Amino acid sequence: MKISDSEKRELESLYSSFFNNEKIRRLMDIPMHRGSNTFIHSFKVAKLAVKRGLRHKSVDLKKILVASVLHDYYLYNWRSDRSKLKGHGKNHPYIAAKNAADDFDIDEDIVKIIKSHMWPINFKEFPNSKEARIVNLADDHIALKEGLCSVSFKAKRRQKYMDDISHLFS
Repeated sequence: MKISDSEKRELESLYSSFFNNEKIRRLMDIPMHRGSNTFIHSFKVAKLAVKRGLRHKSVDLKKILVASVLHDYYLYNWRSDRSKLKGHGKNHPYIAAKNAADDFDIDEDIVKIIKSHMWPINFKEFPNSKEARIVNLADDHIALKEGLCSVSFKAKRRQKYMDDISHLFS
């Protein structure tokens, strides 16, 4: 899919507005896979999902971008909160979708994408749209990469990750 320079600027502006949003920045305090944090994870997923979305005809790149940034917007540390530990994989998409809908002006399609991003772990929520499948697969890819990377390696490279995710098209 070829996009114009103005569409590219619009996506970059939207990405930047999320990147600098104080509500989204709270994700920096929530640990993710093996030493990463939810902020870095979400923006890595967003970059990969948009890149993959560009390979498809007739997808909504804005929906892919917004849903991938907000897909893990659950706002709690499930590792330290024992009440959240059981069922986190199945439950957090619903919590993230509710939090995202409460804090941001998103439509029902984005809510559905967020809810389905954990398929097949959350078997009830199949990713029915191209956009949902792209976000689901980008999340799986980034999660696997993060899971295979050591904690100490991530700690040393955290600033590089922040630099890498500071712009959508870089």
